Amino acid sequence: MMSLAPIIAVALALPSLWRAYPIDVRTFKVLERDSGPNNYYRVVDGEPESFIRGVYEISAGTVTLFTEVPGELRRGVRRMHWRWRALVLPLGGNECVSGRGDSAANVYVTWKRGLRWYSLKFVWSSEAAANTTCNGIRSPLVFSDSVVLRSGGPLGVWHDEEIDPDALFRQHFADGDPDAKVPELQGIGLMSDGDQTRSLSAADYAGFILYK
Repeated sequence: MMSLAPIIAVALALPSLWRAYPIDVRTFKVLERDSGPNNYYRVVDGEPESFIRGVYEISAGTVTLFTEVPGELRRGVRRMHWRWRALVLPLGGNECVSGRGDSAANVYVTWKRGLRWYSLKFVWSSEAAANTTCNGIRSPLVFSDSVVLRSGGPLGVWHDEEIDPDALFRQHFADGDPDAKVPELQGIGLMSDGDQTRSLSAADYAGFILYK
């Protein structure tokens, strides 16, 4: 299992010269090719900010939301921030166990080079141990890993997350080479699901910000 402590940090002190680019939650749309017919997400207007609420109900087809990053942010993003809170954990959900790969909340970061897509899936799991990586895929067209950021409760509590996308890409997909060229950042996805465990799953997502 890979330790993420050196790279993933919560509430890092950001240099004042970095510019913040907030991502409006209303720009997240259903990713049609990877989704069932019924959108179970909605935007909730709250204070101090609006957020996306995903409530997966038993027998629903899994739906992924996605937003493309603006062209000027395809390269050079230094940090990515978001906030999330798990509301209902799928029973027995464990991203690292075959047939139980459901999570209250997932946030994806994607890149593309040529025809190959790269993605890191950041997971709030019911049971998988935090700070572990699993489900690695290496194929001609897809490179991906699942990274468990949080596991279990408390429920209903917001948590801030912050990652260095370029450093994580190099760690997962370039053997840790600090000089490896990182392909263009494509977008951010999110998903709450419970299809494998056939159980209710719910979470809220907000505060998406890219820093450059």
